[in-house]
Amino acid sequence: MEETNTAASSPCIFCNIAAGTTPAEIVFDGGDTLFFHDISPKARVHVIGIPKQHVESLGKIRADHHSMIGKLLHDLAHVAKDLGVDEGGYRVVTNVGADAGQEVEHLHFHLLAGEPLGPLNAGRAG
Repeated sequence: MEETNTAASSPCIFCNIAAGTTPAEIVFDGGDTLFFHDISPKARVHVIGIPKQHVESLGKIRADHHSMIGKLLHDLAHVAKDLGVDEGGYRVVTNVGADAGQEVEHLHFHLLAGEPLGPLNAGRAG
């Protein structure tokens, strides 16, 4: 699969946001990373962080993606600090595949914060 998509060649919504052809409320543009508010927030603060390079998921990472992932996580910590949630705490989540809830096939991390998030409930019946 080709990993560099453009808005004209891809139906990927996150590639289109990165290209500027689909609007989003941008929080931070790190050059090769982009952070924007989730359109369906699950916490008071819910930001999506993506690499601008198209990679389907964490499960598709190759050795040559290591620096990109490092940059994405570094920028994520920067965004948390800029949003003022670094002191109180925040959660970082990525979903890999449909069974885990991945809805957009473009690697992305959710930054959730701004309120007590409580324990993670993975949906298991008791």
